[in-house]
Amino acid sequence: MITETVALLRQLIAFPSVSSRSNLDIAHFIADTLRAAGARVDVWQDPGGQKANVFATLGPDTDGGIVLSGHMDVVPVDDQVWATDPFTVFEKQGRLYGRGTCDMKGFIAACLAYAPVFARSATVRPLHFAFTYDEEVGCLGGRALVDTLKQHTVRPSIAIIGEPTSMRIVEGHKGCCEYTTRFTGLAGHGSSPSTGVNAVEYAARYVGQLLALGEELALRAPENSPFDPPWTTINVGALRGGVAHNVIPSTAEVDWEMRPVQDGDAEQVHSTLDTLVHKTLLPAMRAVYPEADITTEVIGEVAGLLPRGNNEARALVAELTGDDEATTVAFSTEAGLFQALGLSAVVCGPGSIEQAHKADEFIAVSELERCLQLFEALAPTLGQPA
Repeated sequence: MITETVALLRQLIAFPSVSSRSNLDIAHFIADTLRAAGARVDVWQDPGGQKANVFATLGPDTDGGIVLSGHMDVVPVDDQVWATDPFTVFEKQGRLYGRGTCDMKGFIAACLAYAPVFARSATVRPLHFAFTYDEEVGCLGGRALVDTLKQHTVRPSIAIIGEPTSMRIVEGHKGCCEYTTRFTGLAGHGSSPSTGVNAVEYAARYVGQLLALGEELALRAPENSPFDPPWTTINVGALRGGVAHNVIPSTAEVDWEMRPVQDGDAEQVHSTLDTLVHKTLLPAMRAVYPEADITTEVIGEVAGLLPRGNNEARALVAELTGDDEATTVAFSTEAGLFQALGLSAVVCGPGSIEQAHKADEFIAVSELERCLQLFEALAPTLGQPA
């Protein structure tokens, strides 16, 4: 089984499924592989027809199934110095190097390798595979997939997201909300600031409010928060604008994010910023230039995964692995989307997040073997009632 998993991983890595590209080739490869194993497969394309999610089912069309979920896209290799071709698996000393080996095609390869066994085992409880596009740029495919599942009459009950956790059980992570706010002002000569609308100046005032909100949120961390840091954070990633020292900048934009830990924090941030924009900034800008504007683009809003006292997914994976310790992590996944749909969810997959997104990304063969051991324990449960 490990030989088959490694062979499939080599094929998956050969698809350069960077988020900026179409993923249809890898999606159809995965779909065809699952069909060959006996799965009923849906390929759901995005409105543009260049991206697709794959959702497949083994076993009966009943509620209470188990979802194994992962994303097909990978981050770019631009500006990274690799020792080998990032889209060709290179094996050395028990490690498999290549973009996506760890994050997270290793897990997908293990799923595909084990699918024929799951097909024979899933006689009572269904097993579903959910493989998505564009997780790395805002969980776009995951959100689309969950929206589609809402229309289904059959509802799974457990989701295991195979992001790299070194096969530890992760029961919680913060949400991740990313935005770009754009400012449109009026250019002019720098010697007469009052004759123009300085987009950078207003963007800087907006950033000032973001920083103040970050300080306020740090003072209202929930008691016994499992996260580090325990409060909702705000980060300003970039402020761009201007063309020269002596020109009033007509445009500017701010990239920023927040990672909520509790209900109400995101609403407070949005409400405060909305008041600042519509009560203070825009009136001042439009007093000089009526066409001035401030707009915010949602890059991605990823739901957090909240630790729950009664978590069927955590209990199942703990039983299968013999490890009942669960933890939280700083990075975000698609698990919160499944939790919001009503499923119990955990994150548990092969490889270390420390290797993700880096040059010479790798996964240890031993990690893939541990993932296969989990699947070996999971298969018999599919022949038992939930």
